[in-house]
Amino acid sequence: MTKPLPIWRRSGVDLRLILMSVLLIAMGVVFNVLSGGVFLSPENLYNIAQQTAVVGIVSTVMVLVIVARHIDLSVGSVMGFVGVLIAYLQYTSGWSWPTACLAGLAVALLVSIYQGWLTAVLGVPSFVVTLGGLMSFRGAAFLVADGKTQPVNDEFFQTLGGGYDGGIGVSATWVLTGIVALVLLFRMVQKRKALQRYEMPTEPIAIDLMFTAVPILVLAAFAWAMNNYQISSKTEAQGIPIPVLIWATVAIVLSFLVHRTRFGRYVFAMGGNPDAAELVGIPVKRVTLMLFALLAVLVTIAAIVSIARLNAGTNSLGTGMELYVIAAAVIGGTALAGGSGTIFGSVLGALIMQSLDSGMLLLDVAIGKRMVIVGQVLIIAVVFDVLYRKKFGDR
Repeated sequence: MTKPLPIWRRSGVDLRLILMSVLLIAMGVVFNVLSGGVFLSPENLYNIAQQTAVVGIVSTVMVLVIVARHIDLSVGSVMGFVGVLIAYLQYTSGWSWPTACLAGLAVALLVSIYQGWLTAVLGVPSFVVTLGGLMSFRGAAFLVADGKTQPVNDEFFQTLGGGYDGGIGVSATWVLTGIVALVLLFRMVQKRKALQRYEMPTEPIAIDLMFTAVPILVLAAFAWAMNNYQISSKTEAQGIPIPVLIWATVAIVLSFLVHRTRFGRYVFAMGGNPDAAELVGIPVKRVTLMLFALLAVLVTIAAIVSIARLNAGTNSLGTGMELYVIAAAVIGGTALAGGSGTIFGSVLGALIMQSLDSGMLLLDVAIGKRMVIVGQVLIIAVVFDVLYRKKFGDR
């Protein structure tokens, strides 16, 4: 007699994501105790949410890059280059922020298509191409403004990075939370109806409600925390910061691309077996170029959010970010061998990495020790991924 599958398997929930969620909660509790209640304060959670958004935006697409058996080590340098260019065009050249952002996007597309062409058409390993890009575009970031900081003064542009006026407010936060909760409930009902229509087994309604209620409660708790952080000089709480909404929008769009479009299926097919994908007619070279172009778009968005948050573009912008982006993808369950990964996993990975960094900062851990710990966390994540796949495979 066949042994019944556990509930989490029948419901399609990835056990790794459950374990990562537990790890994130445990990390928050430990840091909160060690910091005397500061870590889980609304102010610190607001700051963590803002800071995580930049890494989170890029890590969503890095998942797809790694799934397709590529890597991009230059994302931090390209973000710095594009960010300084956008700030320079606004401050020194007097361009409007939309025009400057479009120019930055055009440059990012040229950079990514150049690197993607070398990888897809000439067959140069992406590791080598982007390793050279890591150095080259960090130098380009310095050359754009001769190493000088470029302030950005447009008030609306600054709200894109969060900060003083970068929250959507209390009312809008609760309305948005309610809409998302209704959408999740609607999707649960639609899924049950679809299974019943095709005479497939369904879980008891209590189980489905539980799996739907958990994300709703997490979202409600997050909204409550954001609505309890108020800057002393303002009369209303901040609400959800705009960078988090941008990050959430990016994650939703990429999830749609992965699950509902031919492009997403092609990326995973290429990662599973590139030779077989080409033999069945998948345009591997074109999809690779499209993937690098998508990376350019999200790197530009991350650059905009970053310089808006800092109110300036500097040549050091994005330094070391490639480590956090790749770590977020790997910690979230993306296989470095390609073919497997999730967008939601990258969200959890980004939160874990930023929470770890923020917690160590609160505890005044020296920079050297922080670097050692972050590096070892990445190694542990890869080891865990290898052991998990040996036991459970890619299911």
